[in-house]
Amino acid sequence: MKVNLISRAFLVVALGLFIGMGFQGFALAAEEDHAEEALKHAKEAVTHGNAGHGDILLQHAQEALKHAEAAQKAAPNAHLAEGIKALKEVAEHQKAGHLDVATKSAETAVTHLSQVKAEEEDDMDMGMGHQM
Repeated sequence: MKVNLISRAFLVVALGLFIGMGFQGFALAAEEDHAEEALKHAKEAVTHGNAGHGDILLQHAQEALKHAEAAQKAAPNAHLAEGIKALKEVAEHQKAGHLDVATKSAETAVTHLSQVKAEEEDDMDMGMGHQM
């Protein structure tokens, strides 16, 4: 009876750890997905800004901002913070009718959001231990 109780307690603790680690993995995956989506939309904003499509630039910048803020909430990062700042500037400049400056701000956002992606890849490489 005592062994059965200990086995059940161990099973409950192991299951709790497994579930907890799974949720942590989901949070990390969500942050990476949001960062990727933010970068994708920021790049689209630049493309449309360069083509003179101010309204579409703004749509993509706003979508990028939503994803960047979600990624920042999940895992704060200095480059995400700078990307968010640049994306907010895109909206300000575009609403003021300054498409060229808005496009430059979108380019700045792409630079910072690309750094987030590079850091994630570096972290993954370190986690794998560079085994060859």
